Amino acid sequence: MLRSHEALAAVRADFPRFRIWREDACGRVRFVSRSRCSGLNPHTVVTADLGELRVALTLAKPCRDSLATFPACEPAPGQPGSGLSLHRASVARVYDYVLGGKDHYPADRAAAEAMLGMFPEIGNMARANRAFLTRAIRHVARHGVDQFIDLGAGLPTSPNTHETARRIMPGARVAYVDHDPMVLAHARALLAVDDGISVVAGDLRDPAAILASPVLRTLIDFHQPVCVLLVSVLHFLPAGDADAVVAAVKDLMAPGSYLIISAGTSTGTDPALITQVQAAYGDTAQVTGRSEAEITAWFDGLLLARPGLVDVWSWRPDGARLTRRPPQARARFLAGVALKPASLPQWQP
Repeated sequence: MLRSHEALAAVRADFPRFRIWREDACGRVRFVSRSRCSGLNPHTVVTADLGELRVALTLAKPCRDSLATFPACEPAPGQPGSGLSLHRASVARVYDYVLGGKDHYPADRAAAEAMLGMFPEIGNMARANRAFLTRAIRHVARHGVDQFIDLGAGLPTSPNTHETARRIMPGARVAYVDHDPMVLAHARALLAVDDGISVVAGDLRDPAAILASPVLRTLIDFHQPVCVLLVSVLHFLPAGDADAVVAAVKDLMAPGSYLIISAGTSTGTDPALITQVQAAYGDTAQVTGRSEAEITAWFDGLLLARPGLVDVWSWRPDGARLTRRPPQARARFLAGVALKPASLPQWQP
């Protein structure tokens, strides 16, 4: 667990929109935060519990539901900016909105509604992708894997990776990785409930730095099988960066490890959808449509579990649920789960 000064430093790093300090008086310790922005609520928080402080700051919202009137913030000393922009759509917050969450701002809602207005099937696709994530984790856990790395985890949406894995492997260890400050704050406040869960700040465009992270290495033993999740994230990277992430992960995983991937594909998708998604995010994220063959290539050297790389709806659906692409759908989202074998025996996943 983090020592007090390290924990305080982590809170300061996660919430640069607040000035945060420790006070010692009359034998009592308390932590005080004060907003650098007059439009943030709460403006001041005083508590003896850093965890409680983190939750309060995570839930801080602008006083008015309009970014046009949201005041500029004083930057934290020595920092060029917080890395958190409420004025531009965030991939994580848009996804949260589409899934029916509450952690989003007007820019995110506007971007989501622009996409949903032209392509309403995006909502069903997001929910199908989340359901795939749960089914895939269950599959891997049933094969005895008890460590998971969720790369590009996004905002917490129950059931989360550790909740699903621990229903089958109670001692499962999970590392959540993301670069979005809001995602990190929420994850540390809501997900890091014990020593078996870590939250790691990392940019997928630098996979070497993520995989070398001391926090990650403390939790995850790369000499043992691990499951790495790249769910609904690779299409937000340039092609070269996405390929590099997958290659780095595959190279590091021990035999017996699993790779879970879901991603949008340009094969069978209306090109106007890709254009609309890119327009909605602007320069916040790059949207890259990869062909089905290019996505299949990410699994080279691995053994794909049945039914292979398929539309996300039809990867081992529960019960009598939808098993194929809905009629009239103008978008395709592919999903697959694969094992890294010690060699290439005649193995049936």
